[in-house]
Amino acid sequence: MSELSRRGFLGIGAVAAVGLSGLLAACSAKPDAPAGSSAATTLRAAFAGGGSAETLNYFVGPTALDFVRARLVHAPLGAIDPAQPDGVSLGALESIEVDDDLTSYTLRLRDDISFSDGSPVTSDDLLYSLRAPDALQGLPFTRLVGRGFDLAAAETTDARTLRLPTVTPIADGRLLLCQSMLVIKDGTTEFTPATPSCGPYLIEGFEPGRQTVLRRNPDWFGEENGPDEIHLLSVNDAEARVNALRSDGADFVSGVSPYSAQLLAEENGFTVSAGEAPYLSNLRFEMNLEHEPFRDERVRRAFRLAVDRQAIVDTVYFGRAAIGNDVPAIGFPSYDSSLEQRSHDPDEARRLLRAAGHDGMSVELTAGPELPGMVETATLVVENLREIGVRATLVELPAGQLYADYEAYQQLPFAAGYNPPAPFEANHTPGALPEVDTLVATARSAPDAAQRTDASHRAQRLLWEQGNQIIPVFVPTVDAHTDRLSGVRHLQFPDLSAARLASA
Repeated sequence: MSELSRRGFLGIGAVAAVGLSGLLAACSAKPDAPAGSSAATTLRAAFAGGGSAETLNYFVGPTALDFVRARLVHAPLGAIDPAQPDGVSLGALESIEVDDDLTSYTLRLRDDISFSDGSPVTSDDLLYSLRAPDALQGLPFTRLVGRGFDLAAAETTDARTLRLPTVTPIADGRLLLCQSMLVIKDGTTEFTPATPSCGPYLIEGFEPGRQTVLRRNPDWFGEENGPDEIHLLSVNDAEARVNALRSDGADFVSGVSPYSAQLLAEENGFTVSAGEAPYLSNLRFEMNLEHEPFRDERVRRAFRLAVDRQAIVDTVYFGRAAIGNDVPAIGFPSYDSSLEQRSHDPDEARRLLRAAGHDGMSVELTAGPELPGMVETATLVVENLREIGVRATLVELPAGQLYADYEAYQQLPFAAGYNPPAPFEANHTPGALPEVDTLVATARSAPDAAQRTDASHRAQRLLWEQGNQIIPVFVPTVDAHTDRLSGVRHLQFPDLSAARLASA
Protein backbone atom coordinates (compact mmCIF):
# COMPACT_ATOMS: atom_id res chain seq x y z
CA MET A 1 0.00 0.00 0.00
CA SER A 2 -0.58 6.56 -4.81
CA GLU A 3 2.61 6.71 -2.98
CA LEU A 4 1.99 4.14 -0.65
CA SER A 5 -0.23 4.56 -3.64
CA ARG A 6 1.00 1.64 -4.86
CA ARG A 7 1.88 2.27 -1.53
CA GLY A 8 -1.26 0.41 -0.87
CA PHE A 9 0.20 -3.14 -0.64
CA LEU A 10 0.20 -4.47 -4.12
CA GLY A 11 -1.36 -7.88 -4.43
CA ILE A 12 0.41 -10.69 -6.28
CA GLY A 13 -0.64 -14.07 -7.74
CA ALA A 14 -3.89 -15.68 -6.71
CA VAL A 15 -4.27 -19.24 -5.51
CA ALA A 16 -4.54 -20.84 -8.91
CA ALA A 17 -3.56 -24.38 -8.17
CA VAL A 18 -5.34 -24.85 -4.86
CA GLY A 19 -9.12 -24.87 -4.98
CA LEU A 20 -11.45 -23.84 -2.20
CA SER A 21 -11.83 -27.40 -0.96
CA GLY A 22 -8.06 -27.70 -0.75
CA LEU A 23 -7.82 -24.49 1.21
CA LEU A 24 -10.46 -25.65 3.64
CA ALA A 25 -8.70 -28.95 4.11
CA ALA A 26 -5.39 -27.25 4.67
CA CYS A 27 -6.86 -25.06 7.40
CA SER A 28 -9.15 -27.51 9.12
CA ALA A 29 -6.27 -29.83 9.98
CA LYS A 30 -3.83 -28.65 12.64
CA PRO A 31 -0.29 -28.46 11.24
CA ASP A 32 2.11 -30.98 12.71
CA ALA A 33 4.12 -29.22 15.39
CA PRO A 34 7.83 -29.92 15.63
CA ALA A 35 8.92 -32.27 18.40
CA GLY A 36 8.85 -30.71 21.82
CA SER A 37 6.30 -28.02 21.05
CA SER A 38 3.13 -27.52 23.03
CA ALA A 39 -0.26 -27.17 21.40
CA ALA A 40 -1.14 -24.56 24.04
CA THR A 41 1.68 -22.33 22.80
CA THR A 42 1.22 -22.81 19.06
CA LEU A 43 -0.78 -20.02 17.48
CA ARG A 44 -2.32 -20.72 14.07
CA ALA A 45 -3.18 -17.49 12.25
CA ALA A 46 -4.76 -17.32 8.78
CA PHE A 47 -4.26 -14.48 6.32
CA ALA A 48 -4.85 -13.85 2.64
CA GLY A 49 -1.58 -14.78 0.99
CA GLY A 50 0.15 -14.69 -2.37
CA GLY A 51 -0.66 -18.22 -3.52
CA SER A 52 2.03 -20.20 -5.29
CA ALA A 53 3.95 -16.98 -5.98
CA GLU A 54 4.33 -16.27 -2.27
CA THR A 55 7.84 -15.26 -1.25
CA LEU A 56 9.80 -14.55 1.90
CA ASN A 57 11.19 -11.44 0.21
CA TYR A 58 8.99 -8.83 1.83
CA PHE A 59 10.36 -6.13 -0.47
CA VAL A 60 8.33 -7.61 -3.32
CA GLY A 61 5.71 -9.51 -1.32
CA PRO A 62 2.58 -7.39 -1.57
CA THR A 63 0.07 -8.80 0.90
CA ALA A 64 -0.58 -8.04 4.57
CA LEU A 65 0.69 -11.55 5.33
CA ASP A 66 4.06 -10.67 3.83
CA PHE A 67 4.51 -7.76 6.18
CA VAL A 68 3.04 -9.52 9.24
CA ARG A 69 5.54 -12.34 8.70
CA ALA A 70 8.44 -9.98 7.97
CA ARG A 71 7.94 -8.00 11.20
CA LEU A 72 7.95 -11.26 13.17
CA VAL A 73 11.20 -12.41 11.53
CA HIS A 74 13.14 -9.17 10.99
CA ALA A 75 13.35 -6.65 13.81
CA PRO A 76 11.60 -3.37 12.93
CA LEU A 77 13.40 -0.10 13.48
CA GLY A 78 10.22 1.05 15.18
CA ALA A 79 6.51 1.51 14.61
CA ILE A 80 4.19 4.41 13.87
CA ASP A 81 2.60 5.39 17.17
CA PRO A 82 0.71 8.71 17.21
CA ALA A 83 0.41 8.44 20.99
CA GLN A 84 4.16 9.04 21.35
CA PRO A 85 5.66 12.58 21.30
CA ASP A 86 7.59 11.95 18.08
CA GLY A 87 4.83 9.83 16.51
CA VAL A 88 6.83 6.60 16.72
CA SER A 89 7.84 3.93 19.20
CA LEU A 90 11.32 2.48 18.75
CA GLY A 91 12.32 -1.15 18.28
CA ALA A 92 15.81 -2.06 17.05
CA LEU A 93 16.83 1.58 17.42
CA GLU A 94 17.75 3.03 20.77
CA SER A 95 17.36 6.61 19.55
CA ILE A 96 16.79 8.87 16.53
CA GLU A 97 18.24 12.35 16.86
CA VAL A 98 17.52 15.16 14.39
CA ASP A 99 19.75 18.15 13.68
CA ASP A 100 18.15 21.53 14.31
CA ASP A 101 18.16 22.39 10.60
CA LEU A 102 16.39 19.09 9.76
CA THR A 103 19.13 18.09 7.29
CA SER A 104 20.61 15.13 9.14
CA TYR A 105 19.44 12.30 11.38
CA THR A 106 21.56 10.20 13.74
CA LEU A 107 20.39 6.64 14.32
CA ARG A 108 21.74 4.55 17.19
CA LEU A 109 21.14 0.82 17.51
CA ARG A 110 20.41 -0.99 20.73
CA ASP A 111 23.46 -2.83 22.04
CA ASP A 112 21.76 -6.19 22.61
CA ILE A 113 20.77 -7.29 19.09
CA SER A 114 22.26 -10.23 17.25
CA PHE A 115 21.40 -12.23 14.15
CA SER A 116 20.37 -15.87 14.28
CA ASP A 117 23.85 -16.87 13.03
CA GLY A 118 25.36 -15.34 16.18
CA SER A 119 26.81 -12.21 14.59
CA PRO A 120 25.98 -8.82 16.16
CA VAL A 121 23.76 -6.32 14.40
CA THR A 122 25.92 -3.33 13.47
CA SER A 123 25.52 0.05 11.84
CA ASP A 124 26.75 -1.52 8.59
CA ASP A 125 23.73 -3.83 8.70
CA LEU A 126 21.48 -0.87 9.47
CA LEU A 127 22.79 1.10 6.49
CA TYR A 128 22.39 -1.90 4.20
CA SER A 129 18.83 -2.39 5.48
CA LEU A 130 17.95 1.17 4.45
CA ARG A 131 19.56 0.82 1.02
CA ALA A 132 18.23 -2.67 0.25
CA PRO A 133 14.70 -1.71 -0.90
CA ASP A 134 16.16 0.34 -3.75
CA ALA A 135 19.00 -2.09 -4.51
CA LEU A 136 16.64 -5.09 -4.57
CA GLN A 137 13.87 -3.29 -6.50
CA GLY A 138 11.31 -3.32 -3.72
CA LEU A 139 7.73 -2.20 -4.11
CA PRO A 140 7.10 1.55 -3.72
CA PHE A 141 5.99 1.51 -0.09
CA THR A 142 9.31 -0.11 0.93
CA ARG A 143 11.35 2.61 -0.80
CA LEU A 144 10.11 5.71 1.01
CA VAL A 145 13.31 6.16 3.00
CA GLY A 146 15.31 6.46 -0.22
CA ARG A 147 13.06 9.34 -1.32
CA GLY A 148 13.66 11.33 1.86
CA PHE A 149 17.27 10.52 2.75
CA ASP A 150 20.54 10.70 0.82
CA LEU A 151 21.49 7.07 1.36
CA ALA A 152 24.58 7.33 -0.85
CA ALA A 153 26.02 9.97 1.50
CA ALA A 154 25.09 8.15 4.72
CA GLU A 155 27.99 7.03 6.89
CA THR A 156 28.57 4.86 9.94
CA THR A 157 30.39 6.65 12.77
CA ASP A 158 30.85 3.60 15.00
CA ALA A 159 29.54 0.05 15.27
CA ARG A 160 26.14 1.20 16.50
CA THR A 161 25.70 4.69 15.02
CA LEU A 162 24.64 5.87 11.56
CA ARG A 163 24.64 9.45 10.29
CA LEU A 164 21.89 9.91 7.71
CA PRO A 165 21.64 13.15 5.69
CA THR A 166 18.36 14.17 4.11
CA VAL A 167 17.78 14.97 0.43
CA THR A 168 16.02 18.16 1.52
CA PRO A 169 15.18 19.24 5.08
CA ILE A 170 12.44 17.03 6.54
CA ALA A 171 10.81 16.97 9.95
CA ASP A 172 9.05 13.63 9.42
CA GLY A 173 12.09 11.38 8.97
CA ARG A 174 11.21 9.36 12.05
CA LEU A 175 7.92 8.39 10.42
CA LEU A 176 9.72 7.24 7.27
CA LEU A 177 12.23 5.19 9.23
CA CYS A 178 9.68 3.49 11.46
CA GLN A 179 6.85 2.96 8.99
CA SER A 180 8.11 -0.17 7.25
CA MET A 181 11.87 -0.48 7.72
CA LEU A 182 13.23 -3.76 9.11
CA VAL A 183 16.76 -4.89 9.96
CA ILE A 184 18.45 -7.39 7.62
CA LYS A 185 22.06 -8.53 7.47
CA ASP A 186 24.53 -6.66 5.29
CA GLY A 187 24.72 -8.32 1.87
CA THR A 188 21.39 -10.17 2.02
CA THR A 189 19.95 -10.62 -1.46
CA GLU A 190 17.89 -13.80 -1.05
CA PHE A 191 15.31 -14.62 1.58
CA THR A 192 14.99 -18.24 2.67
CA PRO A 193 14.28 -19.96 6.00
CA ALA A 194 18.07 -20.05 6.51
CA THR A 195 18.60 -16.30 5.97
CA PRO A 196 19.99 -14.79 9.21
CA SER A 197 17.38 -12.68 11.00
CA CYS A 198 16.98 -10.84 14.29
CA GLY A 199 13.25 -10.62 14.96
CA PRO A 200 11.21 -12.29 17.71
CA TYR A 201 10.73 -15.45 15.59
CA LEU A 202 12.79 -17.65 13.29
CA ILE A 203 11.48 -19.41 10.19
CA GLU A 204 11.43 -23.17 10.67
CA GLY A 205 9.44 -24.06 7.56
CA PHE A 206 7.90 -22.34 4.55
CA GLU A 207 5.43 -23.73 1.99
CA PRO A 208 4.47 -20.99 -0.51
CA GLY A 209 0.73 -20.48 -0.60
CA ARG A 210 0.13 -22.77 2.38
CA GLN A 211 1.93 -22.00 5.61
CA THR A 212 4.98 -20.59 7.38
CA VAL A 213 6.12 -22.20 10.64
CA LEU A 214 7.83 -19.79 13.02
CA ARG A 215 9.61 -20.68 16.26
CA ARG A 216 10.51 -18.21 18.99
CA ASN A 217 13.98 -16.69 18.68
CA PRO A 218 15.83 -17.48 21.93
CA ASP A 219 18.09 -14.46 21.40
CA TRP A 220 15.31 -11.92 20.82
CA PHE A 221 16.09 -8.68 22.66
CA GLY A 222 12.47 -7.84 23.48
CA GLU A 223 9.91 -9.30 25.84
CA GLU A 224 9.38 -13.05 25.60
CA ASN A 225 5.66 -13.28 26.19
CA GLY A 226 4.34 -14.59 22.86
CA PRO A 227 3.58 -18.15 21.79
CA ASP A 228 6.39 -20.65 21.34
CA GLU A 229 5.34 -21.14 17.74
CA ILE A 230 3.28 -19.26 15.21
CA HIS A 231 1.92 -21.04 12.14
CA LEU A 232 0.95 -18.46 9.50
CA LEU A 233 -1.63 -20.02 7.18
CA SER A 234 -1.97 -18.63 3.67
CA VAL A 235 -5.66 -18.77 2.74
CA ASN A 236 -6.90 -16.38 0.07
CA ASP A 237 -10.61 -17.05 0.40
CA ALA A 238 -12.16 -15.03 3.23
CA GLU A 239 -14.90 -17.54 3.93
CA ALA A 240 -12.36 -20.37 4.02
CA ARG A 241 -10.48 -18.46 6.72
CA VAL A 242 -13.63 -18.08 8.78
CA ASN A 243 -14.48 -21.76 8.32
CA ALA A 244 -10.99 -22.64 9.53
CA LEU A 245 -11.67 -20.68 12.71
CA ARG A 246 -15.02 -22.37 13.25
CA SER A 247 -13.57 -25.85 12.68
CA ASP A 248 -10.58 -25.30 15.00
CA GLY A 249 -8.17 -25.14 12.09
CA ALA A 250 -7.08 -21.65 13.12
CA ASP A 251 -7.02 -19.59 16.30
CA PHE A 252 -6.91 -16.21 14.59
CA VAL A 253 -8.07 -15.06 11.15
CA SER A 254 -7.46 -11.67 9.56
CA GLY A 255 -9.40 -9.85 6.87
CA VAL A 256 -12.84 -11.08 7.89
CA SER A 257 -15.62 -9.91 5.59
CA PRO A 258 -18.11 -7.48 7.13
CA TYR A 259 -20.94 -10.01 6.77
CA SER A 260 -18.97 -12.81 8.44
CA ALA A 261 -17.95 -10.41 11.20
CA GLN A 262 -21.61 -9.75 11.92
CA LEU A 263 -22.32 -13.47 12.21
CA LEU A 264 -19.23 -14.33 14.26
CA ALA A 265 -19.93 -11.53 16.73
CA GLU A 266 -23.15 -13.33 17.65
CA GLU A 267 -21.55 -16.76 18.10
CA ASN A 268 -20.16 -18.12 21.35
CA GLY A 269 -16.45 -18.78 21.64
CA PHE A 270 -15.27 -16.11 19.19
CA THR A 271 -14.28 -12.47 19.44
CA VAL A 272 -14.37 -10.01 16.55
CA SER A 273 -12.03 -7.04 16.76
CA ALA A 274 -11.25 -4.13 14.50
CA GLY A 275 -8.59 -1.48 14.28
CA GLU A 276 -9.43 2.08 15.24
CA ALA A 277 -8.23 5.38 13.85
CA PRO A 278 -5.52 6.02 12.91
CA TYR A 279 -5.07 2.31 12.12
CA LEU A 280 -7.58 2.34 9.26
CA SER A 281 -6.83 1.72 5.58
CA ASN A 282 -8.27 4.15 3.09
CA LEU A 283 -10.16 2.48 0.28
CA ARG A 284 -9.66 4.66 -2.76
CA PHE A 285 -10.74 4.90 -6.38
CA GLU A 286 -8.22 6.68 -8.54
CA MET A 287 -9.17 8.67 -11.64
CA ASN A 288 -6.23 8.58 -14.04
CA LEU A 289 -5.42 12.10 -15.25
CA GLU A 290 -4.01 10.62 -18.47
CA HIS A 291 -7.60 9.57 -19.28
CA GLU A 292 -9.00 12.63 -21.05
CA PRO A 293 -12.34 13.08 -19.22
CA PHE A 294 -10.58 13.07 -15.83
CA ARG A 295 -8.39 15.99 -16.81
CA ASP A 296 -11.50 18.13 -16.30
CA GLU A 297 -11.86 18.96 -12.62
CA ARG A 298 -15.65 19.09 -13.07
CA VAL A 299 -15.73 15.42 -14.05
CA ARG A 300 -13.65 14.47 -11.02
CA ARG A 301 -15.96 16.46 -8.78
CA ALA A 302 -19.02 14.86 -10.36
CA PHE A 303 -17.69 11.37 -9.71
CA ARG A 304 -17.03 12.26 -6.08
CA LEU A 305 -20.49 13.73 -5.58
CA ALA A 306 -22.09 10.67 -7.15
CA VAL A 307 -20.84 8.29 -4.45
CA ASP A 308 -23.20 7.51 -1.57
CA ARG A 309 -20.66 7.11 1.21
CA GLN A 310 -23.12 6.45 4.02
CA ALA A 311 -24.68 3.62 2.02
CA ILE A 312 -21.23 2.04 1.66
CA VAL A 313 -20.62 2.21 5.41
CA ASP A 314 -24.09 0.84 6.19
CA THR A 315 -24.55 -1.86 3.55
CA VAL A 316 -21.01 -3.03 2.83
CA TYR A 317 -19.40 -2.66 6.24
CA PHE A 318 -22.44 -2.91 8.54
CA GLY A 319 -21.26 0.25 10.30
CA ARG A 320 -17.69 -1.06 10.89
CA ALA A 321 -15.98 1.68 8.89
CA ALA A 322 -15.51 5.45 8.88
CA ILE A 323 -16.81 7.76 6.17
CA GLY A 324 -14.02 9.16 4.03
CA ASN A 325 -13.73 12.69 2.71
CA ASP A 326 -11.32 12.24 -0.22
CA VAL A 327 -8.18 13.06 1.77
CA PRO A 328 -5.99 10.39 3.38
CA ALA A 329 -4.68 9.61 6.87
CA ILE A 330 -7.74 9.93 9.08
CA GLY A 331 -6.84 9.88 12.75
CA PHE A 332 -3.28 11.12 12.34
CA PRO A 333 -2.51 14.46 14.02
CA SER A 334 -2.32 16.52 10.83
CA TYR A 335 -5.56 15.19 9.29
CA ASP A 336 -7.76 18.19 8.50
CA SER A 337 -11.08 17.33 10.14
CA SER A 338 -12.36 20.87 9.50
CA LEU A 339 -12.99 20.15 5.82
CA GLU A 340 -16.67 20.06 4.94
CA GLN A 341 -17.82 16.46 4.57
CA ARG A 342 -18.52 15.83 0.90
CA SER A 343 -22.17 15.01 0.36
CA HIS A 344 -24.00 12.63 -1.95
CA ASP A 345 -25.45 14.99 -4.58
CA PRO A 346 -26.36 13.17 -7.82
CA ASP A 347 -28.20 16.19 -9.23
CA GLU A 348 -25.12 18.41 -9.00
CA ALA A 349 -23.02 15.55 -10.38
CA ARG A 350 -25.26 15.33 -13.48
CA ARG A 351 -25.04 19.11 -13.92
CA LEU A 352 -21.25 19.07 -13.75
CA LEU A 353 -20.97 16.27 -16.30
CA ARG A 354 -23.25 18.13 -18.72
CA ALA A 355 -21.26 21.34 -18.24
CA ALA A 356 -18.03 19.46 -18.95
CA GLY A 357 -19.48 17.88 -22.09
CA HIS A 358 -19.08 14.35 -20.73
CA ASP A 359 -22.70 13.45 -20.07
CA GLY A 360 -23.06 9.77 -20.92
CA MET A 361 -19.33 9.06 -20.81
CA SER A 362 -18.14 5.45 -20.51
CA VAL A 363 -15.65 4.12 -17.99
CA GLU A 364 -14.47 0.80 -16.60
CA LEU A 365 -13.75 0.51 -12.89
CA THR A 366 -11.17 -2.19 -12.13
CA ALA A 367 -11.16 -3.76 -8.67
CA GLY A 368 -10.31 -6.98 -6.87
CA PRO A 369 -10.71 -8.46 -3.38
CA GLU A 370 -7.48 -6.93 -2.04
CA LEU A 371 -9.24 -5.37 0.94
CA PRO A 372 -12.46 -6.61 2.59
CA GLY A 373 -15.39 -4.89 0.93
CA MET A 374 -13.39 -3.50 -1.99
CA VAL A 375 -15.38 -5.30 -4.69
CA GLU A 376 -18.71 -4.68 -2.97
CA THR A 377 -17.87 -0.97 -2.62
CA ALA A 378 -16.80 -0.82 -6.27
CA THR A 379 -20.14 -2.38 -7.22
CA LEU A 380 -22.00 0.40 -5.39
CA VAL A 381 -19.77 3.06 -6.96
CA VAL A 382 -20.62 1.70 -10.41
CA GLU A 383 -24.34 1.80 -9.54
CA ASN A 384 -23.99 5.39 -8.27
CA LEU A 385 -22.24 6.44 -11.49
CA ARG A 386 -24.94 4.85 -13.63
CA GLU A 387 -27.49 6.88 -11.71
CA ILE A 388 -25.84 10.11 -12.94
CA GLY A 389 -25.74 8.91 -16.56
CA VAL A 390 -22.22 7.43 -16.71
CA ARG A 391 -22.01 4.15 -18.63
CA ALA A 392 -19.93 2.50 -15.94
CA THR A 393 -18.93 -1.16 -15.82
CA LEU A 394 -17.03 -3.16 -13.23
CA VAL A 395 -14.01 -5.29 -14.12
CA GLU A 396 -13.44 -7.66 -11.22
CA LEU A 397 -10.05 -9.35 -11.03
CA PRO A 398 -9.23 -12.50 -9.02
CA ALA A 399 -7.60 -12.17 -5.61
CA GLY A 400 -4.01 -11.03 -5.84
CA GLN A 401 -4.17 -9.82 -9.45
CA LEU A 402 -5.02 -6.13 -9.11
CA TYR A 403 -1.39 -5.10 -8.63
CA ALA A 404 0.34 -8.14 -10.15
CA ASP A 405 1.52 -5.93 -13.03
CA TYR A 406 1.93 -2.57 -11.36
CA GLU A 407 2.89 -0.69 -14.52
CA ALA A 408 -0.31 -1.91 -16.18
CA TYR A 409 -2.26 -0.97 -13.05
CA GLN A 410 -0.97 2.59 -13.30
CA GLN A 411 -2.37 2.87 -16.83
CA LEU A 412 -5.94 1.92 -15.87
CA PRO A 413 -8.38 4.81 -16.35
CA PHE A 414 -10.29 4.17 -13.13
CA ALA A 415 -9.14 1.68 -10.52
CA ALA A 416 -9.62 0.71 -6.91
CA GLY A 417 -6.75 0.58 -4.46
CA TYR A 418 -6.01 0.97 -0.82
CA ASN A 419 -3.41 2.61 1.40
CA PRO A 420 -2.49 1.04 4.74
CA PRO A 421 -2.59 3.32 7.78
CA ALA A 422 0.13 5.93 7.37
CA PRO A 423 0.57 9.70 7.80
CA PHE A 424 -0.21 11.83 4.76
CA GLU A 425 2.81 14.06 4.25
CA ALA A 426 5.58 11.48 4.37
CA ASN A 427 3.72 9.24 1.94
CA HIS A 428 2.54 11.80 -0.58
CA THR A 429 3.54 11.03 -4.17
CA PRO A 430 4.18 14.22 -6.13
CA GLY A 431 3.15 14.71 -9.73
CA ALA A 432 -0.59 15.20 -10.18
CA LEU A 433 -1.04 18.66 -8.65
CA PRO A 434 2.16 20.78 -8.45
CA GLU A 435 0.66 23.25 -5.98
CA VAL A 436 -0.11 20.39 -3.59
CA ASP A 437 3.45 19.10 -4.02
CA THR A 438 4.87 22.49 -3.00
CA LEU A 439 2.65 22.66 0.08
CA VAL A 440 3.53 19.13 1.12
CA ALA A 441 7.23 19.98 0.81
CA THR A 442 6.64 22.88 3.21
CA ALA A 443 4.60 20.64 5.52
CA ARG A 444 7.60 18.32 5.73
CA SER A 445 10.39 20.89 6.02
CA ALA A 446 9.17 24.02 7.84
CA PRO A 447 11.04 24.49 11.13
CA ASP A 448 7.89 25.48 13.01
CA ALA A 449 5.24 22.84 13.77
CA ALA A 450 2.39 25.33 13.25
CA GLN A 451 3.73 26.17 9.79
CA ARG A 452 3.90 22.50 8.91
CA THR A 453 0.31 21.91 9.99
CA ASP A 454 -0.95 24.96 8.10
CA ALA A 455 0.77 23.84 4.89
CA SER A 456 -0.57 20.31 5.29
CA HIS A 457 -4.13 21.55 5.75
CA ARG A 458 -3.85 23.79 2.69
CA ALA A 459 -2.58 20.83 0.67
CA GLN A 460 -5.45 18.67 1.89
CA ARG A 461 -7.97 21.33 0.94
CA LEU A 462 -6.59 21.44 -2.60
CA LEU A 463 -6.79 17.65 -2.78
CA TRP A 464 -10.37 17.85 -1.50
CA GLU A 465 -11.26 20.43 -4.17
CA GLN A 466 -9.25 19.24 -7.19
CA GLY A 467 -7.73 15.83 -6.47
CA ASN A 468 -8.14 12.68 -8.52
CA GLN A 469 -8.93 10.20 -5.74
CA ILE A 470 -12.28 9.21 -4.32
CA ILE A 471 -11.79 8.04 -0.73
CA PRO A 472 -15.31 7.13 0.35
CA VAL A 473 -14.45 5.03 3.38
CA PHE A 474 -11.70 4.15 5.84
CA VAL A 475 -11.65 0.45 6.57
CA PRO A 476 -10.38 -1.24 9.73
CA THR A 477 -8.65 -4.59 9.60
CA VAL A 478 -11.40 -6.82 10.98
CA ASP A 479 -10.08 -9.94 12.68
CA ALA A 480 -11.69 -12.79 14.54
CA HIS A 481 -10.20 -15.19 17.03
CA THR A 482 -11.05 -17.83 19.55
CA ASP A 483 -11.82 -16.49 23.01
CA ARG A 484 -8.74 -18.35 24.24
CA LEU A 485 -6.51 -15.87 22.42
CA SER A 486 -5.51 -12.46 23.78
CA GLY A 487 -2.79 -9.89 23.28
CA VAL A 488 -3.01 -9.35 19.52
CA ARG A 489 -2.28 -5.69 18.84
CA HIS A 490 -3.88 -3.70 16.03
CA LEU A 491 -1.19 -1.49 14.54
CA GLN A 492 -0.73 -0.94 10.82
CA PHE A 493 -1.17 -4.71 10.59
CA PRO A 494 -1.97 -7.29 13.27
CA ASP A 495 0.97 -7.82 15.62
CA LEU A 496 1.07 -11.39 16.93
CA SER A 497 4.38 -11.15 18.78
CA ALA A 498 2.79 -10.70 22.21
CA ALA A 499 -0.28 -12.91 21.67
CA ARG A 500 -1.23 -15.41 24.36
CA LEU A 501 -3.19 -18.60 23.85
CA ALA A 502 -4.80 -20.21 26.86
CA SER A 503 -5.10 -23.99 27.10
CA ALA A 504 -8.33 -25.46 25.76
